[in-house]
Amino acid sequence: MKNQPTVYIMASKRNGTLYVGVTSDLIKRVWEHKNGLAEGFTKRYKVHHLVWYELHETMESAIQRERQMKEWKRKWKLGLIEKMNPTWKDLYDDIVG
Repeated sequence: MKNQPTVYIMASKRNGTLYVGVTSDLIKRVWEHKNGLAEGFTKRYKVHHLVWYELHETMESAIQRERQMKEWKRKWKLGLIEKMNPTWKDLYDDIVG
């Protein structure tokens, strides 16, 4: 997953606080969120569970998708998560395994 542009959603818990982000190294970035190394929103609101992600061919397309999603209604984001991950499992172990 290194050097793979990715849009991702982190959550504090099921139906909890959500964070949409973009990265080129999903494993490293989620690890930073989980360990409080990413200053700001995710650290302040304890948003540490990877609940959705989408791989992209280019960073430009990933950034464009992230910007779109940040404008979305919460209901749309919840629907996206529920479609890929209906149990709201933390997907971090799946991507590092």
